[in-house]
Amino acid sequence: MKKGDYIWGLALLAWIVMLAVPVSREAFMAFTGAHPYAGGFIKFIILATMGDLLGIRLIRGNYFIPNGVVLKAVVWGVIGMMSTLMFTLYMGGASTAQNAGLLPFAGTAVAQAFFGSAVMNLTFGPMMMFFHRIMDLWIDSSYEKNGKTTLSKLVDKIDWHSLVEFSWAKTCLFFWIPAHTIVFMLPPQYRVLVSAFLSIALGLLLAFAKKGKTTKTS
Repeated sequence: MKKGDYIWGLALLAWIVMLAVPVSREAFMAFTGAHPYAGGFIKFIILATMGDLLGIRLIRGNYFIPNGVVLKAVVWGVIGMMSTLMFTLYMGGASTAQNAGLLPFAGTAVAQAFFGSAVMNLTFGPMMMFFHRIMDLWIDSSYEKNGKTTLSKLVDKIDWHSLVEFSWAKTCLFFWIPAHTIVFMLPPQYRVLVSAFLSIALGLLLAFAKKGKTTKTS
């Protein structure tokens, strides 16, 4: 293991300890309960960025701080705020649809969690991933300084095969729907936090996808 691995591991351990100690856990949950958007921002800006750095570690073999890491972390924070709203919106919507007879198994917690997760990851999920990809490319282009950056240029730079075949068709269907079904069965105050932890797993998935693509093209 390298020095960066120990630092990354200690950062993760600090989060686990903070949540394991009753006093710090209750204080953190009280804060996120009173300020849900700020809580979602903080959870994602730290944990999702850790997932990004772990992905870089797996691809390069060492940790590397990319250009614009702070801006990219802020983008993750914004996604955390989005998730805070969407979790409530889709879970409430699934319950309403079930009670109206538009979805089956009304009153069943597992069914509500599955429907909320499935609809969210088939609608909001792809758009969130597109937003994340566009913002990452925009931040990268601001450091490249290759002329004026336009939305058209950013769209042309997107690896659509990776976005559609891997992020949309594979991770949305086979990872995020079952993962968020479990998340939605948790108490509301834990949902965004656990989802932020899952973003570390997403960093791993993206790293494996990029490694696989590199192997095929080499």
